[in-house]
Amino acid sequence: MRIDILTLFPDTVGDMMNESILGRAQERELIRITAWQIRDYTASKQNQVDDYPYGGGHGAVLQADPLYRCWEAVCDEAGGPVHTVYLSPCGKTFTQKDAVRLRDSVENLILVCGHYEGIDQRFIDECVDEEISLGDFVLTGGEIPAMAVADAVARLVPGVLGDEACYTDESHWAGTLEYPQYSRPEVWHGLAVPKVLLSGNHAAVDRWRRKMSLLRTYRRRPDMYKTLRFETKQEKKLLREMEEEYGQSFDPQKLD
Repeated sequence: MRIDILTLFPDTVGDMMNESILGRAQERELIRITAWQIRDYTASKQNQVDDYPYGGGHGAVLQADPLYRCWEAVCDEAGGPVHTVYLSPCGKTFTQKDAVRLRDSVENLILVCGHYEGIDQRFIDECVDEEISLGDFVLTGGEIPAMAVADAVARLVPGVLGDEACYTDESHWAGTLEYPQYSRPEVWHGLAVPKVLLSGNHAAVDRWRRKMSLLRTYRRRPDMYKTLRFETKQEKKLLREMEEEYGQSFDPQKLD
């Protein structure tokens, strides 16, 4: 998979994307992540890429032409269909399902980082396939969201992580939050690791982890918990065990 990031700060983005797991995956040619300097594609002798907004107002707007020239260069190098995402607070909130969708449906992903007051709408209208936001807040630029999206998508590419279970067992994959994790030492600051994790009984460990995952989701993300459905006998039995243990109902359909 190829991911290209259009930015005013390619060194910062490139350094981050070439470290650790993603860096090793690029060395193995499982993925390719490249940061492009938008200023390299401006026709301005002063390397200007922004100007005042029509209609007045504060700040500046990234101009359409240097963005387009940079985007066009990426498209030419990609040599195939591209999917262009603009990281914008006006976009749809990014989720794990979007990461899976982009991994499965896109071979060449372009991420456009905005700055100042945003980018010229005409570039969005002509070149952008979708707008994505990290949430209901505003950042000074699109680099952090772009790196977050690139990381979330790239780590799902087969081979990037050691095993598929590395991400299928995590928060948000199946509509729940991940269970608590523990490491050595067995006792730290008077706090002990749950005994079941030391038992060597893998079935019991799996059952405990499922309970803790459900309990954490129930307490922290009731909006997610409400969407869960317990259909099998095993799942219904687990739910009854939790209700007996904690003295309350965990039926998602009975939540307010």
